Amino acid sequence: MKLKLEKEKVQSKKYNVQSKKENVGCRGFGNCVFLFKRFRKSLNFSLLATVFLFFGFAKNGDSSRQTCLADSNSTSQPNKFGGYEYSPCVTNNTTYQSGEELTYKLYYNWGLVWLSAGEMTFKVIDEDDQWHFKVVGKTYESYDWFFRVRDYYDTWVQKETGLPIMGIRQIEEGKYRLYDYLGYDQSRRKVHNDRGKAINDIREHHDFKIEPCMHDIVSILYHARNVDYSKMKVGDSFPIKIFMDKEMWPLKVRYNGRESGKDIRDLGKYNTQRFSPEVIPGRVFPEGATINVWVTDDANRLPLIIESPLSVGSVKAVLHKHKGLRWPIKAKL
Repeated sequence: MKLKLEKEKVQSKKYNVQSKKENVGCRGFGNCVFLFKRFRKSLNFSLLATVFLFFGFAKNGDSSRQTCLADSNSTSQPNKFGGYEYSPCVTNNTTYQSGEELTYKLYYNWGLVWLSAGEMTFKVIDEDDQWHFKVVGKTYESYDWFFRVRDYYDTWVQKETGLPIMGIRQIEEGKYRLYDYLGYDQSRRKVHNDRGKAINDIREHHDFKIEPCMHDIVSILYHARNVDYSKMKVGDSFPIKIFMDKEMWPLKVRYNGRESGKDIRDLGKYNTQRFSPEVIPGRVFPEGATINVWVTDDANRLPLIIESPLSVGSVKAVLHKHKGLRWPIKAKL
């Protein structure tokens, strides 16, 4: 009953997102339009993909995705690397708390030009035995005439495990609209999916079989912050799977070790840990491309900057502001 009421609450709520004008860092109307078109073409300006970039995960190519219509033979046994056992089935939360709010700026960088086109905000809300993760992605008002984005994500997870119970995506990108509801039954390894253009325009109803301990696009971000990398060696990697867009997606993340004095735009220098997800070269990522993610080398493990090279230029997501952190930031120099 609680989840049903929460679902109705989220679906009926009108999000009041305050947009603001930004100094986009390009000179001349024609240059700005050209850069923004290239930026949009490179990523299809799906801030959904940006969520992956923020925390260092990227979809592998079509050959890596797995259909959820077949029975799974996988188990929930932990994976072993170095002296550490990793399992996606339990999130021992030591990094975030209720009230945490992180805001990131998204940039397209081409040479000396930095084009700031949007922001995403991540919030953590305490709801009894559940965590409610709320994410809002938006373009700035100065770009809305060209390509307006208002993306909303809400995921509820059990505090005990960190696994999702319910997730709702409401996507507005240009003329594209998507409403995507996922209800998870982790014990029965099933997920129910209602999908359409809006809550009052549902066009698909599906029930999928999933593997044990399945995460969604939002829960995996907070789970990843709590992965214990203290016993990892440089070059170690850990696999994670998520369910998104009616399919399971395998992810693999490589640990690259500590980096001191990383300069973060407008924030200063930090001691960091660096990670890299695997990517598939193609239209977006050039041959040999590597996404790099720097997180604070302290108890918060805040993602500070994500750098993703494209065929032309690169995309950077940079932490802009934060509040309600669980721990003091000790990584700042």
